[in-house]
Amino acid sequence: MITLIRAFAVCTLSLFAGVAHAQTGYPNRPVRVIVPFAPGGPSDVIARLLMQKFSENLGQQFYVENHAGGGGNLGTAVAARATPDGYTILVASSSFMINPGLYAKVPYDPYNDFDPVTEIATTPNVLVVHPSVPVKTVRELIDFVRASSGKSSYANPGTGTPSHLSGEMFKLAVKIDMVAVPFQGGGPMIQSVIGNHTPIAFSSMPPAAPQIKEGRIRALAVTSAKRSVA
Repeated sequence: MITLIRAFAVCTLSLFAGVAHAQTGYPNRPVRVIVPFAPGGPSDVIARLLMQKFSENLGQQFYVENHAGGGGNLGTAVAARATPDGYTILVASSSFMINPGLYAKVPYDPYNDFDPVTEIATTPNVLVVHPSVPVKTVRELIDFVRASSGKSSYANPGTGTPSHLSGEMFKLAVKIDMVAVPFQGGGPMIQSVIGNHTPIAFSSMPPAAPQIKEGRIRALAVTSAKRSVA
């Protein structure tokens, strides 16, 4: 999920950090948009598409800054420390609310540091593999991982992200052993799968879909009512 938050926050847009209250003539200068993940991931892709329209329609530049690290905690902290004047926006993923329950301490207060504006997108996670992995169904993947005697690994866009939790829930549900390999966002994660460095991944749909279409990775299933994409 992606949200705009007042500082902009999830792939829910928690829009303006601080006071985006009725400002006459807002915006009257460029607006910084923080994405707490590396370029190429779902929050980044959606933010850039949306901010282009904001820039065109509002007559001021909405420029994206990527601050990756800590499963989104680093960039979110940067936004939380910004002047609360509506000129810093955080585009946050679901990790914005998940991380306080996973980390002993996070560098922001999800309730008091931000004002949510709107949810801008939702996307399922998709289970993908490199084409060299000899499986075409989830059942075949389970058997493949079990046969690897704990040597399999899967990529995710950061510890505590929905994709990471999807992978861990999958492991528990089917009783298999895979090592979680975190990256600083969906873009670097997908590149690792394409390069066959981490041949299995749980990914949100935006960074994965073009690679699935081009045949660079193979989709096995999605975490939604639609049971399979391959």
